[in-house]
Amino acid sequence: MSLQAAPISQTSPAPWWADAVIYQIYPRSFADGNADGMGDLPGVTARLPYLHNLGVDAVWLSPFYVSPQADAGYDVADYRQVDPRFGTLQDFDTMLAEARAHNLKIIVDLVPNHTSDEHTWFQDAVAAPVGSPERDRYIFRDGSGDNGDVPPNNWQSIFGGNAWTRLPDGQWYLHLFDTKQPDLNWNNAEVRAEMVSILRFWLDRGVHGFRIDVAHGLVKADGLPDWAAQTKMVEGSERRRPNPEDTILTPPYFDQPGVHDIYREWNKVLSEYDGDRMLVAEAWVEPMEQLFQYVRPDEMQQAFNFDFLLAGWDARQIAESIEESLEQAGRVGAPSTWVLSNHDTVRHSTRFGLQDPTRFPKGINATDEQPNEELGRTRGRAATLLMLALPGSAYLYQGDELGLPEHTTLPDHLRQDPAFFRTNGVERGRDGSRVPLPWEADAPGFGFGDYDDAGSTPGATPWLPQPDTFGDYAADRQVGMSGSTYELCRRALDYRRRNSLGQGSLTWERQHNPESGVVAFQNGPVLVVANMGIEPVKLPAALKVEVASSSDAVGNGALKPNNTVWLTL
Repeated sequence: MSLQAAPISQTSPAPWWADAVIYQIYPRSFADGNADGMGDLPGVTARLPYLHNLGVDAVWLSPFYVSPQADAGYDVADYRQVDPRFGTLQDFDTMLAEARAHNLKIIVDLVPNHTSDEHTWFQDAVAAPVGSPERDRYIFRDGSGDNGDVPPNNWQSIFGGNAWTRLPDGQWYLHLFDTKQPDLNWNNAEVRAEMVSILRFWLDRGVHGFRIDVAHGLVKADGLPDWAAQTKMVEGSERRRPNPEDTILTPPYFDQPGVHDIYREWNKVLSEYDGDRMLVAEAWVEPMEQLFQYVRPDEMQQAFNFDFLLAGWDARQIAESIEESLEQAGRVGAPSTWVLSNHDTVRHSTRFGLQDPTRFPKGINATDEQPNEELGRTRGRAATLLMLALPGSAYLYQGDELGLPEHTTLPDHLRQDPAFFRTNGVERGRDGSRVPLPWEADAPGFGFGDYDDAGSTPGATPWLPQPDTFGDYAADRQVGMSGSTYELCRRALDYRRRNSLGQGSLTWERQHNPESGVVAFQNGPVLVVANMGIEPVKLPAALKVEVASSSDAVGNGALKPNNTVWLTL
């Protein structure tokens, strides 16, 4: 059976995003250009040659807008200005120009579901009377009960606790996330017009696309009906395989039909600009058929494939996810996307080192099970190599190319994720995946921060501390070093590009046996075999190894467990 990633036009080149490898930068943790302990846009600019050398096609930047940083920038106070922590608009323009010079495209994050409570609109709403146009930009409601002191409904915040906060005048406002992130009212024409204006602001500056935060959450069901459950990410294997006897209901605040009208309008806006501008949806929706509704021809161009991310180190789940993803993508003529980690998840190189490598914990701290770091790194490399061989578009989270693990012993008193505080520590939070990158093994802060003008004093301590083991993963110990994870990724990306694997098709091969832990497929000239089982897998003798996930992956004509190999004639 052959599965195509997406129909490719025979009369014109495929759009760049159809098979792009996109690198996510979490700005505060990528590189610090002014030695204040916080990553910034000048730091990004300085490291663009590193990404060019790696061989990615584009960079996605998590929010860098003006924000009180209650949720690490996903609480935006001004969508048209760079937060001084990260630089200036001029710094952004400089970065964009430098990216072009290195043949890299720039995608920026857009947060349309909610603003910061410090946004001018929300400040105006709080100051305005009940029923005013200012309040209609958000979701304000009267409470119930004799004195209106009961929230308007029973919705719970995704970060824990109630999803409603009461103002002194008695009205309540909705925040599906933190109290400082009030939800916008997308039934309001002014809200829709403002977000289109924001799109145009960044498109006019030259960005190539947008990652849409909570893309499935903008529209709420009429009447805001009660919903007894709390929506959150759960264990991966449970999320992917619910009890077939259960009735799966869509929360009244997610995946409502009206969201698609918004993206049809945005699609028209982007089509006015040249260069194949794109939208990619962060939409945690099920079943997969629902996800691909977001990438119909007149809506977005991509949607994150969280089903693949949640499959874990499990051949059967991965194979089923690949097959269904390509099937659903083909139905709507869109590319599938592949991703293993991001800023909201425990890094895959750590998850795969747990006793159950399909688990999807909401953070890890020192009192939790500690992963087998070496096993996780080995499996992480194998999974990354498997992902990069798939047709479609792939996303790398900063540090994936280094095999970087989660910081699993971060002290609780240093955590900053609101999910940690709103759940009283039940959820460890996402800080462990957001720790600043190590650039130089022997430098203070592992080279994350620059030095002062005199060149002798190290920069400020990074905003989150790095574990001592990060020195083993530092970029200066990997770039140009044969056998390193960086060089493995660079070589795989080079081969992928030269042989158009992203525009290829997938055919399951004779070795494919997920029940025994083996995923094997042909894509173009390459046979890909991943061994997630416990026994070596015999390889065809006539084929040569192009790329292997470890130096000793193949022995005596067989692929060892926890490895992936690319083979050609």
